[in-house]
Amino acid sequence: MSENEQVLVEGDSQQAHEDLYTQRLNKLNKLVEAGIDPYGRRVDGITSCVEVKALWPTLGEGEERRVRVAGRMTARRIMGKSLFANLTDQDGVIQLYVQKNVVGDEAYELFKELDLGDILTAEGVIFTTRTGEISIKTENFELLSKCLRPLPEKWHGLTDMEQRYRQRYLDLIANMEVRKTFQLRSRIISEIRNYLDSRGFIEVETPMMQPLAGGAAARPFKTHYNALNSTMYFRIATELYLKRLIVGGFEKVYEIGRNFRNEGMDRRHNPEYTCIELYQAYSDCRGMMEIIEDMICTVAEKIFGSLVFKRSDGQEINLTRPWRVVPYHDLIREKMGDDWMELDIATKRAKARELGLAITDQMNDNEITHEIYDKTIEQTLIQPTFVTRLPAYLVPLAKKCPDNPELVDVYELEINGQEISPGYSELNDPIEQRSRFDQQLIGKADNEGEVDRIDEDFLTALEFGMPPTGGLGMGIDRLVMLLTGEPSIRDVILFPQMKQQS
Repeated sequence: MSENEQVLVEGDSQQAHEDLYTQRLNKLNKLVEAGIDPYGRRVDGITSCVEVKALWPTLGEGEERRVRVAGRMTARRIMGKSLFANLTDQDGVIQLYVQKNVVGDEAYELFKELDLGDILTAEGVIFTTRTGEISIKTENFELLSKCLRPLPEKWHGLTDMEQRYRQRYLDLIANMEVRKTFQLRSRIISEIRNYLDSRGFIEVETPMMQPLAGGAAARPFKTHYNALNSTMYFRIATELYLKRLIVGGFEKVYEIGRNFRNEGMDRRHNPEYTCIELYQAYSDCRGMMEIIEDMICTVAEKIFGSLVFKRSDGQEINLTRPWRVVPYHDLIREKMGDDWMELDIATKRAKARELGLAITDQMNDNEITHEIYDKTIEQTLIQPTFVTRLPAYLVPLAKKCPDNPELVDVYELEINGQEISPGYSELNDPIEQRSRFDQQLIGKADNEGEVDRIDEDFLTALEFGMPPTGGLGMGIDRLVMLLTGEPSIRDVILFPQMKQQS
């Protein structure tokens, strides 16, 4: 960056950036006039910056190794007839050493006219400087793409959170740690696939647009299918279609994909998010607990080499097995007293309000109890905890506990104060399933799909017979938050939903 550009950037005004844009556009035009293509061509035989640095220790004394690198120029220091420049690629940074007497007068002057942010390729011999930095003694180079706008200021980077989310490409250029987070996200998903594939699961794809939004209690996004002249909904879950596959004879299936919920946004929720659901015939809730515990620990150890992770506030989360298992009502009693279940509703209402909860006179016993769990207990479950034996009304797609028909055989895995994964002994009785669906809809209007209507085809599928089955889901975004220590879901989604700018 020239001294003039540095002054303009310090001003940080819109006019200053427009002036820099004009300067760089003039440079581009001069390149074109000189017969130089500012947007380059294909480059073969590229060695990454990380690979270059790994090669140096393997070279024998006096042995030369010529390499070709490509990336974005992110720093430069001109020292008369030579200069140093940092070239940054996907995984790292390598220093280029450019000498006038090596590349020639014309090429050297061209390099001096390049701007920070320009993308180029360079070829030369690996060596180390007097300070021991592995570098490339550049013999030739080529501009591949002219950067017309200045990069975020070197020392302060891109710090405005809204700009980082809206212009993620700048965030990735300016913040190597952000890039690392998303590389880790990719590896986490890959290892989940490896884990399941190695255990005989089949990855499948089910419709993202559905005639009914089923499989969960959430408000869907709605669209219109012109070819069929019908209303369609973006899926809120993959559950009902995956269970159809279990009916059809697949015994181990999973899907990793996007779900859509037309609800609020906060640091743990994004309307469009990535989820995995898997189903295994002849299994149950305990089988799912074994899978999710082993899968998360296996992925963590393979990628991070540890089962201990730090939150953004420094508190440690320890994934070492076995994980705690505790029934839902035991947690309620720990919080509200052993006699909570025997109290009358007026007393429960009063005690819940003492906790600062917004309890209305219309809320019933179950709703008051779950509000206590949802608002005061869940957030305290930092270490891995399987919350089991939930009230049946909360989970209409799970089997009831054999010893108590008011409870269902499910778990909710809580880590870091939020739900990471639910798992069920899946309900496979079509008659009881219809009754549960009917109960769920009592007193609720459809509101054009905002409340689930009954999926008759799913019930028909169950009538053909579904074997006893275990199923689970897991929010990929929340798992990545947990393993990378990121405090917000927006920090692990490349392009989070944002309010449109006027």
